[in-house]
This record gives sequence, structure tokens and C-alpha cells, in this order.
Amino acid sequence: MAQRARERPRGRAAWAVAAISIGAMAVLLVLPLVVVFVEAFAEGPARWAAAIANEDTLHALKLTGLVVAIVVPFHAAFGIAAAWAITRYDFPGKGALLTIVDLPFAVSPVVSGLLFVLLFGARGTFGPLLAEHDIRIVYAVPGVILATLFVTLPFVTRELVPLLEAQGREEEEAAASLGAGGWSILTRVTLPRIKWGVLYGCVLCAARAAGEFGAVSVVSGHIRGETNTLPLHVEVLYGEYDFVAAFAVASLLALSGLVTLTLKALLEQRAKNRGALA
Repeated sequence: MAQRARERPRGRAAWAVAAISIGAMAVLLVLPLVVVFVEAFAEGPARWAAAIANEDTLHALKLTGLVVAIVVPFHAAFGIAAAWAITRYDFPGKGALLTIVDLPFAVSPVVSGLLFVLLFGARGTFGPLLAEHDIRIVYAVPGVILATLFVTLPFVTRELVPLLEAQGREEEEAAASLGAGGWSILTRVTLPRIKWGVLYGCVLCAARAAGEFGAVSVVSGHIRGETNTLPLHVEVLYGEYDFVAAFAVASLLALSGLVTLTLKALLEQRAKNRGALA
């Protein structure tokens, strides 16, 4: 009885903590999502479909898809190469490289956007040279892609570094002792063991690329039908008091976020079952 009496307060405390956590998630996460979908369909499915079928919305959707299609494969390749170099080789500046990879986490996206303007803008470091060759980066699609590449840089690398460190080098050294070359070791030994980590990092990278606002907002110039991605298009519509259209486009982003969370959960479960993701 005494033991049960001692356990009861701990149980109440656990329930209280759980209730606070669930309540906070309901208010901060679930409720806003519900509001987005309710407002998006406030004037019926036809109005929602008309907002999505708008020419500017479709262009923003295509540009967002283009950015994700370029950024994710680039960071998959970069992340594998960087994680491989950091975990398998010792070289001067290794710690600095690992710190630099985390730089986008520490720098505000708005500041990173301003850096690209200072580098490639009309009055920036390389602006006059680019203008001589009729190359436009800032306030154009290349600037949007560069800004998104910067803010999404750590996701795949940071996922793979602890995974490769945990797996060790024994199997790779065994393959090398049997005469396998570096490329064969990477493709036949290492990649199969980290493929779930790569996919997990790519899912996170795609989600951030699709929803990035701050850095893209600075370098895009908010040119409707040219440089507006979906988050920027939502801001434009909301600023024009076209609330239903703004929430309709926002519902696309919310839906993509839910799909991302589902994929993330499936990959985590799959990797956990196979013991391939810490």
C-alpha cells in the first residue's frame, strides 16, 4: 500500500505533464492547421479549386517544385560526400568543416539572403561582372535556388555524420582488404547501410526547401509569375486581402507538410526495424 501511495503522485505528475504537452500541441500545431483548412474551404471547394488553378498560383507551384527538384539531389550528393569525408578521413580543418556545415542553422535566413544580395546584386561584389555577361542571379530564379541551397545545406550531412560514426569502418576495411576500390566500397558497402538515413535527410531537406520564406523573400524581389514560390505567393495574396485564396495556397503547403511528416514517420519506423537509423 505504501508503495502504491508513492507511485500515485508520480502517476498524477506524469498525467499532468502529458496533458500540458498534448494541450500545447493542440493549441500551437493542430488548431492552426485546422484553421488553415477551414478558411481555405470557407467559400466551398469550387472557390478553393479556382484559387489553386490561378495562373500565378500554378507558376508558384511549379517554381517551388523546381527548387525542390534541384536542391534535394544536390544535397543528397553533397551530404554523402561531406559525411564520408568527415567520418572516414582525418585532415586539417575537419572540425571547422563540421562547424561550417551547421552555419545555416545559426544564421538567420534573412541575413543569408542579404549576403547573396551583397555578393550578386547590381551593386554587389560580383554584380558588375555578372551584368557584363547579362547574367541575373538576384531577383531571378537562380537567386531563389542559391538561397534555398544555403538554408537547407545541413540536413542530409547532419543526418549521416552520426550514422556513419556509429556504424564504424570495419566492413569497409574488410572490403578494402579484399581489394575493393573506394567507389566500390562506397556504392556496395556504405550506401546500402545508410540509405534510410539519406532518404530521411532528403525528406527533411525537401520540406524546408518547399517552405523556406526568409532568405527567398530577400533575393526573389517578390515578382509575381516569375520569382514567387508558394510561401511568398501566400504572403502576396494575404497582403491583397484575398484571404480565401491565401488560405487555399497555404493548405497546399500544410498538406505537403503532413505528407512529409508521414514519410518521415514511415522512414523512421523502417530504419528502426532495420537498425539503420539511430
